[in-house]
Amino acid sequence: MYHRNNNNPDPEGLEEQKARFPDYESHADDTEGYWYVATCSSEYMADDDPRDFYDVVQDYVASHPPVWVPAGGAAPESVIDGATLARAAWDAVTIPTATIGYNPMVGDMQATIVGWDTWIWATGDTPKEVRVTATAGPVTATITATASMLTLQPKDGTAKCTGFGIPWSEDNDRTGTDCVIIFDRSSAHFKDNTTPVDIKVTYAIEYTATDGATGTMDTHTTTTTTTIPVAEIQTLNTRPTKQP
Repeated sequence: MYHRNNNNPDPEGLEEQKARFPDYESHADDTEGYWYVATCSSEYMADDDPRDFYDVVQDYVASHPPVWVPAGGAAPESVIDGATLARAAWDAVTIPTATIGYNPMVGDMQATIVGWDTWIWATGDTPKEVRVTATAGPVTATITATASMLTLQPKDGTAKCTGFGIPWSEDNDRTGTDCVIIFDRSSAHFKDNTTPVDIKVTYAIEYTATDGATGTMDTHTTTTTTTIPVAEIQTLNTRPTKQP
């Protein structure tokens, strides 16, 4: 106890330290048991925490008093709060970037056509929702990331997309889709004769935990670039001439 008081013989400070160790006197002759004391590391403090590290330590130590464990006993199980567990679990998640299908696909190059509504839709590799569950000791946290639409930025074209698109079929063609690109130029001037299309998907992230913690995290955006061959249909217009 003297050492824990930083070698300060101040009686008041010593009494505060002694009060942290419940029933310590009954363990005075036990040379094989252990006191387990909570500690904190500034290395893992959240960057966005406005508190001073000393205040964080004081709060944590106040709610995690020392625990006596007799020889051969199991060490006390560390309890991670739900918010911290959720952040740690989310840091381990990798969401795949989006992949798409499109229509029309004409000719050997499977090209769409300038000026037409090119249907775009997310394929099965593109998650609309990601759910992660992590457990540490008695606490379980569930993180849910949801997205509502593709964000498309084509070169030489305009995108109109409010969802994840609908695969083209004759039946679907009657009802329409929520995601199209209208290209205004062919791909002839691009490398490999294909037009780049940037694709982003933004996820809103929420979490809940069994200790009652709930909250949100910063949005997460995946970004990738794909290419679509774009062709144009050319016609020859001639003015009729009078026949003799």
